[in-house]
Amino acid sequence: ICMKVGIIGNGTHSKRIQKILKKIGINFFIYKPNNPSYYNKKDFEKLKKNEIIFILSPNHTHFNYIKKLYKNRYIFCEKPPVIKKKELIMLKKIPYGKIYFNYNFRFLEISKVLGLSQKYNLKNLVYANILTGHGLSLKKEYKKSWRSSKIKCPKGVFEIVSIHWIDLINYHYKIKKIERPELINHSKIGTSFDTSHIKLTLNNNAIINIFSSYRTPLIKKILFVFENGIIEHSENYIEIRGPAINLDKNRFFKKPKLIEKIFVSELKDYENSLLKSVNFFLKISKNKKKFSKKLFNCSLGSNAHILR
Repeated sequence: ICMKVGIIGNGTHSKRIQKILKKIGINFFIYKPNNPSYYNKKDFEKLKKNEIIFILSPNHTHFNYIKKLYKNRYIFCEKPPVIKKKELIMLKKIPYGKIYFNYNFRFLEISKVLGLSQKYNLKNLVYANILTGHGLSLKKEYKKSWRSSKIKCPKGVFEIVSIHWIDLINYHYKIKKIERPELINHSKIGTSFDTSHIKLTLNNNAIINIFSSYRTPLIKKILFVFENGIIEHSENYIEIRGPAINLDKNRFFKKPKLIEKIFVSELKDYENSLLKSVNFFLKISKNKKKFSKKLFNCSLGSNAHILR
């Protein structure tokens, strides 16, 4: 790719994407603002000379950068797009063709498997439980991080982690109702929330529970229960089981038979999802095509769900 690339932000996630860009031979300019509201005029002018911009700054800065830079440029913006309802309304008025939001969980192995649920003849989804957590709030740097600030990150882990899972559901299914999230600061560190729980209802009345936390041991247990089978992701494996009718010699129900078992390296799965998301964005940008309105609306729809 010969287009000029600029990056806003130089934090942990930015460095992950910088690593990807370096690996595929893309040079870039890094813009480092002194603080979210201050624009270093000289460096910002350098940033504006780039045809592709990666917005990898804290959540509350995204909209300001989008509105300043979207004209004549391709924008890769980390999720969530915005953290205020009024910003979401304004964002809907901006031309969508060159803006991409990084909901990279769409590229995870579990997302691929969900997309194949009908191939496995699992039929309609009935229930799902998504439980993920790790101890980020136990790290010393968390206290000074923007993630622990209610001003910079009003809904904490909910808008950083849970939104990925809400988007995954929104991407594959139709959400009818989303209840008010339960937001808790278990660690009492910072002013924002390190733990969240939310309940969703789909158009077919399936129930989805999503729990995310920065205050637990490392855990990831995902269960999707369908009318005719089960998809379960625990530890390093995804198991697909079915059909629902599986009886022993006494006509009692047994656990559905194993259809397929997929090994998943958690780290590689995440890295691959990020790589695929970046490559998807770069392919559209390089060929000077437009991102679909459907994709844009899906991303804004996922964003809207966390602002209710």
